[in-house]
Amino acid sequence: MLSFKTRLKIYLGLSAGIIVLFGATIALSQDKIDIEQFISPETCGGCHAEIFEQWENSMHNLAHKDPVYSRVSQFLRKGLINEGEIQEAESCVKCHTPVGHLTGFPEKLSDDLSKTPEIATKGIQCDYCHSVETVKRMYNNGLVLKPGQGEDDPGIKYGPFDDAEPDFHEALYSKLHTQSQICGTCHNVKHVSFGTDLETTYTEWQNSPYNSKDPAKRIECQGCHMYQRPGIPSTGSTPRPENPGSATEYSEERPHIFTHYFVGGNSSVPGTFDGHDKDQMAVERLQNAATISVDISLIEQKKLNIIVTNTGAGHSIPTGVGDLRQVWLEVTIQDKANKTSFQTGVMNDKHELSKDAVIFRTVFGDEKGNPVVNIAKAKKVLKDNRIKAKQSVIKTMDLPFIPKKDATIIARLLYRGMPQKILNLIPGKPFKPLPIVVMAKVEKRI
Repeated sequence: MLSFKTRLKIYLGLSAGIIVLFGATIALSQDKIDIEQFISPETCGGCHAEIFEQWENSMHNLAHKDPVYSRVSQFLRKGLINEGEIQEAESCVKCHTPVGHLTGFPEKLSDDLSKTPEIATKGIQCDYCHSVETVKRMYNNGLVLKPGQGEDDPGIKYGPFDDAEPDFHEALYSKLHTQSQICGTCHNVKHVSFGTDLETTYTEWQNSPYNSKDPAKRIECQGCHMYQRPGIPSTGSTPRPENPGSATEYSEERPHIFTHYFVGGNSSVPGTFDGHDKDQMAVERLQNAATISVDISLIEQKKLNIIVTNTGAGHSIPTGVGDLRQVWLEVTIQDKANKTSFQTGVMNDKHELSKDAVIFRTVFGDEKGNPVVNIAKAKKVLKDNRIKAKQSVIKTMDLPFIPKKDATIIARLLYRGMPQKILNLIPGKPFKPLPIVVMAKVEKRI
């Protein structure tokens, strides 16, 4: 039997070897990736023409170019003096310009974005997603990539098929590319300095009935957002038929090819880049996300209940950065002559919501608990009244009077991508009011 001293030496030697190996692995994972290693989306489109066309002018493509994102983020960055707040404001590029951020430019929002390399301006693009090998953290773009060496040596591309045999590059099956985690790394966002949960889309899905252990009931992010195509919203409340087809013109037909429109709730930006089909698909998605009903059982007490149910979204309504997406109730009471006697949730002449509006949102606060508009200042979540997946909320409204018989109550659930109040603060050319989508509407006669 070996002596204790000898065994100790062996143990220490092995430990040192493991540490060196671990250190080498870490170093390897942190090696700088050169932008020349990435293949342009146009090159990918040479074989994957239909998929490229779907992705073109999608919000993934436009993540860097989106004028609303660009101007709002730059505005929120200005005037900050707290180092932690500055760091958060600067960090938007990690998800909006991921190829550039990974390869060294832009490193921060205040860099001269006009100098962004052309391929990096293409947002979340083909070679970025299909070079993903694994995930290191579930927030702030925790993807680990293994790209090739450019078009002359494109390397391995990871995807959902285990029998793909392309000519241009190697292909390997990746279960990750069929799972929500690959989406969640950017759709969960933590404040880089304060740790505040700013966006929790993946966590919302994770805590929802869609994340079922039963395979028959489980719906990943891809199961809605990469099944949708024009006329087929593919939400939790609508059919989600497979999309038969081929990944290329010359490859075999499969029962389902994931679509690449990447539609969420944005019904305005794609259209400014000729992506009008995405605008319409966003409207279709929003119109199949929720239902609304009216309960007048307490009307004699001058109270009105509005019930909103999240029927179609696999996450909260709204999702994303919860104070920058606006979902609210507009309620109108008209007498039998159609004259309006009560209204709430309406806009003023600046297209800003009235103070009495019922808004479903996250409210962030500073260290003293004061609400903040700028998420860079967010140290706390003060309020979150958003509607969780497959759940309902009841909003009770106090009325100034008891509506008379034959009066009509009109309730609408409305959506727009950004509060106009924020857009109105931004200097320079005024923003046109963002489109308002009627997600759901109900009328009830008393």
